[in-house]
Amino acid sequence: MDNYSAELERFFKEHQNNENRPAMEAYMKNKFTFLGIKAPERNILLKQYRTHYGEPPNIKSIINIWDLEEREFQYIALTLLDRQYKKAEIKRIKLYEQLVVEKSWWDTVDTIAGRLISYHFFKYPELIDEYANKWITSDNMWLNRVALLFQMKFKEKTDQERLFKYCSLLSESKEFFIQKAIGWALREYSYVDPKAVESFIIKTNLSSLSKREGLKNIVKSR
Repeated sequence: MDNYSAELERFFKEHQNNENRPAMEAYMKNKFTFLGIKAPERNILLKQYRTHYGEPPNIKSIINIWDLEEREFQYIALTLLDRQYKKAEIKRIKLYEQLVVEKSWWDTVDTIAGRLISYHFFKYPELIDEYANKWITSDNMWLNRVALLFQMKFKEKTDQERLFKYCSLLSESKEFFIQKAIGWALREYSYVDPKAVESFIIKTNLSSLSKREGLKNIVKSR
């Protein structure tokens, strides 16, 4: 481990909170261990650390942080990656893909999909066909979820045909996280084109969860 990530690990472990830890671990179904540092304090501590040590010297430092055991370190790694999104080189998509399938749960996957990959595809739209088409047919549920969610910030630039196609491809999935993602993606697009979303939901054999989530904004606006 390099000095930057080793010092960051030491610094954050000095601030661990065993009172918070059990509840935080339970919230994540006890899939990960935590230091017990909640988001507001974690952000303050990371700002203090960056003020003293600066930004990570290279991408390897961020990967080293990601590889640490406690869940807060994955959040920190994603925050550091997010600070670099404007200058991320095209090949970084491979790292983002790797992080989706490592230590996977909704908390990290949705950040990667909704921020890192979303911004990366805005910058490098030529990557979308290759990667998104691969992910939507993957055996990995989390890659499927990313393919459904990466356009959520695209708004009017959303590829409607792609969105509806992807939702149709996974419409029979029994996975909660896929059903939820379909509904979530449709709900966000309904702010742009509610008629198209409602029509798609009516004619497509979606789960009740996907339909309910997808129609939320439409029903509310009536």
